[in-house]
Amino acid sequence: MEEMIDSLIFGIQQFIAFASPITQYGGGAGGSTPAATPAEVAGQLPAEVAEAPAGLFGGGGLMMAVIWGAAIIGFWFLLIRPQKKREKKLKELQSSIKPGDNIVTNGGMFGRVADIGTDCFIIEMGISGRTVKIPVLKSDVLGVRDPVLTPPPREAE
Repeated sequence: MEEMIDSLIFGIQQFIAFASPITQYGGGAGGSTPAATPAEVAGQLPAEVAEAPAGLFGGGGLMMAVIWGAAIIGFWFLLIRPQKKREKKLKELQSSIKPGDNIVTNGGMFGRVADIGTDCFIIEMGISGRTVKIPVLKSDVLGVRDPVLTPPPREAE
């Protein structure tokens, strides 16, 4: 156990020495000696630390590409793909609407399809013979749904 702690402390010391060569090996804000070059710093470190690989895949550039690729694929499966599925389903629903169907629009208005145009539906809105026909864009239709006209039940007091 003590050997593990000693090797961990030694590794941390080597990392600090390698990560801050200017303050460790001269130079810096108030120092009179010039800053050490990376080659000089590598010459002062033990051989196994000086020859350590630069990153997981050699340079680190490939690792960053893998991380970015994974992030893009993650966004695709979490955000873009479900949105495209919803859009496709809505387009199929809008193309399957026929005259006589009750629909609801993006604005929450209910109506019955009276006629179908090229890019719009002619819908009838109103109750009890007092209807008005209004053109509505096909893209503004949310779905096929009957309005619920019964009032909600009252709570007993």
